[in-house]
Amino acid sequence: MSAQAEDRPISPGVPREGSPPSGSARLADVPGALFDARRSKVERYADLVVGERGWWPLLRYELVVLLASWVPGALGLVLRGWLYPALLGACGRNVTFGANVVLRHPRKIRIGDDVAIDDGCVLDAKGSANRGIEIGSRVFLGRHTLLACKEGDIVLEDGVNISYNCAVFSASTVRIGAETLLAAYCYVVGGGHDFDRVDVPVVQQARPSRGILVGPGGWLGAGAIVLDGVSIGASAIVGAHAVVTQDVPPFAITAGAPARVVRDRRQTA
Repeated sequence: MSAQAEDRPISPGVPREGSPPSGSARLADVPGALFDARRSKVERYADLVVGERGWWPLLRYELVVLLASWVPGALGLVLRGWLYPALLGACGRNVTFGANVVLRHPRKIRIGDDVAIDDGCVLDAKGSANRGIEIGSRVFLGRHTLLACKEGDIVLEDGVNISYNCAVFSASTVRIGAETLLAAYCYVVGGGHDFDRVDVPVVQQARPSRGILVGPGGWLGAGAIVLDGVSIGASAIVGAHAVVTQDVPPFAITAGAPARVVRDRRQTA
């Protein structure tokens, strides 16, 4: 299965803000959902983690986690390869799940063929109206990498390679193009907070998101940060620890904080 084949086009678009439906508001406010006294602990857990109501989805999720998530070695790989697909929306052939991989709202996670998800990764497709996480074929997720939706969508196209300790966050739409490389500790942050009002804490203000589009064939260096609303062109390179705050042309090499174009890859040295 290819993430490109079934998913609608995703690119930075209209901000998601204002007052969403009650279910969306609850899931977008994780602290509020955790301590909502109007619902039982089981209901809160089901909303935030399982993503489905009812005893059977909850029991299925708990059994899979109990039996497989923590098991080390080859036995753990076999158990997760057998049991994790039962939780997912779709799962292709030859998918490997490392130890302690966390799946949240797993029915909204779809994975292609020949994918490796290393130890400690978190795939969080949380949301009540979003599509969730689409992972194409031949994708690698390094150890302790986080894909986190907050009513948003994340698409990793075929051949994406993400190193360890990276974070991709989406409150609207984030797409990373085919054969793109993210080095360790990259942050792709598709969302933010308004801070115009000084009489209201930032955490209580609106959370607009325009989304992020990273074109195919590029490379984000170690520790690079890509902020909301940015489009990075095909085959562009973002230098280590750069902070990308504006669009990057195709084949550009950028560096700095904020990032600036320093060269075109098509130019001879």
